[in-house]
Amino acid sequence: MKRSFNPVSVRKPFGHYNHGLLVPPGASLLVTSGQLGIRPDDSIPPDVTGQAELCFGAIQAILAEAEMSFADVIRISGFVTRREDFPAYMAVRDRYTLEPKPVSTLIVVGGFTRPEFLVEVEVTAAKVF
Repeated sequence: MKRSFNPVSVRKPFGHYNHGLLVPPGASLLVTSGQLGIRPDDSIPPDVTGQAELCFGAIQAILAEAEMSFADVIRISGFVTRREDFPAYMAVRDRYTLEPKPVSTLIVVGGFTRPEFLVEVEVTAAKVF
């Protein structure tokens, strides 16, 4: 199984994530593209919570097709356009993540390909079959 690493010499994580995860040899690796908060009909929620739900829902579908779940996610990279959206994004992220918590990066960016996009999320997952 995966092992988490949070050395006492490093500041405790700010949220529900680990500083490091070690994946055992022989694990299958899945890397997703960044997922945006857009529905199949091309509609886009106006808020970061709605968009983040769509991002994580899309990732959940990709994981399921690979016979994986959020329990297999080892890394999440999140990108938001506004610093004030951190708490809303993190609340959605925390509902999806399972133990051991993945490593996580959250970055404020200047924007995405379309101005209505507020968040993008990509993950890496590993599973021993």
